Amino acid sequence: MKTSKNKIIRRICTLITAIIMTAAVLVSPAGAALNKTPINVYIESIQFAADTTVIFNSTSYVPLKSFCLAMDNKAKVDWDHKSKTVYVTTDKLSMSVRVGESYLIANGRYLYLDNPCYIDKGTTMVPIRVIAKAFDAQVSWNGQLKEVVVTKGSGAIKSGDSFYDKNNLYWLSRIITAEARGEGLKGQIAVGNVVLNRMYGDNWPDTVYGVVFDTRCGIQFTPTANCTIYNEPTESAVIAAKLALDGAQVVGGSLFFLNKAKATSRWIIDNCDYVATIGAHSFYM
Repeated sequence: MKTSKNKIIRRICTLITAIIMTAAVLVSPAGAALNKTPINVYIESIQFAADTTVIFNSTSYVPLKSFCLAMDNKAKVDWDHKSKTVYVTTDKLSMSVRVGESYLIANGRYLYLDNPCYIDKGTTMVPIRVIAKAFDAQVSWNGQLKEVVVTKGSGAIKSGDSFYDKNNLYWLSRIITAEARGEGLKGQIAVGNVVLNRMYGDNWPDTVYGVVFDTRCGIQFTPTANCTIYNEPTESAVIAAKLALDGAQVVGGSLFFLNKAKATSRWIIDNCDYVATIGAHSFYM
């Protein structure tokens, strides 16, 4: 009887240990610190004096606060502990960066983060290419030397009000809502990518409206036929549209997508190259 009880206790302890270890991996990005590689960062010709500049998950990261101060020594950097958000203010720039979020907001622009910000030893780390874009700076990378060189620009990214074309944003947010309301942010961006890939291509109309309502080869998007294209866009769809318009790319050069469970035609599957599946949609080019 005692032997049986001891076995049960050991099994319970083993299970608890496994749960604790799994949770640690899931919630602690700093736990992956062993995979970080130090790099050198230069702003213009001056080496960026920071304790931690690293490559993590194939992305170059810099400490947010010290980088902002290096770009503008009058920058005001505030931390909201409750929301885990950093607010940065300069004469030209207003920016918010939330730890764990898939984007940052700079002057009303939504900039996508392939890998999110994280906290390491009390320091908020941010991908250098995105934070540099917020400051209207250019980034070059020397893989052999593991060096990043930042070249300053105007000091702040162009505002969202002047950057986003209102008509393109209007229709892009609506087609994303109609086609991907139940998808996560990445899936919504992917739908936006397909529309914009067509718009930027040679054989398609040169506006979002033109692409969405294109009927040269038949109806391209079902929501234009069932009128759901006219529904009010969701907040997440507007964000996804802005991210896509600002360069977020999650499905490469995809020009088509479909929900295999609902598709009534196999033309895309049989004639196009598969790229990826995100949520309920499969993407092709």
